[in-house]
Amino acid sequence: MSPLISYLLPLRHAGLIRTFAAREVHSRYRQSWLGAVWVVLTPLLMLGVYTLVFRHVFGVRWGTTVESNLSFAIRLYAGLAVFNFFAECVSRAPRLVLDQPHLVKKVVFPLEILPWVGTVAALVHLATALLILMGLGLWELGALPATLVALPLVWLPLIPLTVGLGWWLAGIGTFVRDVGQVIAMVLSLMMFLSPIFFPVEALPVQLRSLIFLNPLALIITETRHVLIDGIWPNWPALGLNFLACAVIAATGAAFFRAARPGFADVV
Repeated sequence: MSPLISYLLPLRHAGLIRTFAAREVHSRYRQSWLGAVWVVLTPLLMLGVYTLVFRHVFGVRWGTTVESNLSFAIRLYAGLAVFNFFAECVSRAPRLVLDQPHLVKKVVFPLEILPWVGTVAALVHLATALLILMGLGLWELGALPATLVALPLVWLPLIPLTVGLGWWLAGIGTFVRDVGQVIAMVLSLMMFLSPIFFPVEALPVQLRSLIFLNPLALIITETRHVLIDGIWPNWPALGLNFLACAVIAATGAAFFRAARPGFADVV
């Protein structure tokens, strides 16, 4: 169990993870004219497009009450922020090992930190999304609800979920190169099967429980509750969600550790 604990709690590699994550974020915008401004500009542009399409073209309404365009956009963006974080981590996971052959073959390097690096780098965009949400919420509502303090706990299951899937997909993707194509298709489906563009209450009653098999569904729903509606999270459901994500992380760590000796033969 000791090696797996070092995977799940990589405290001795914290400095290395921080350095690699900072380098990844910096390199992404280093040669662009606007630099880190894209971190804010891109989601706002996409939010404007989604609000136009789903509210004014498709006529989507959130519940029975009349709400402003900005209120609709905030609810939409709360779901998109969670999904974009998940998609950023998972879409890159199958090539985490393949894109670092020098680390596999030439250097004694803790490859198990690569999913952690991707998750920490993606947290920068999630934190930026939170600041945007808080700013829009203050503009629209005039004040933020006290339940906002629970948001870190609502988002906490995303960490073991993305890191665990990172280990699974990085391990499988090193041997099966088609995994990246499959993940791109799955993410496209998940975007519309998650309650991003609609509330869970819009589904038929018999389907509402099934959507929570998607681990993002509860996190997205509770994000809106604590950030917009001033409702405290469903703690038992959130606890079960975290437990399921922790199982994904533990099994992913065990699989990655077992598959790691074969990486050098195929990279």
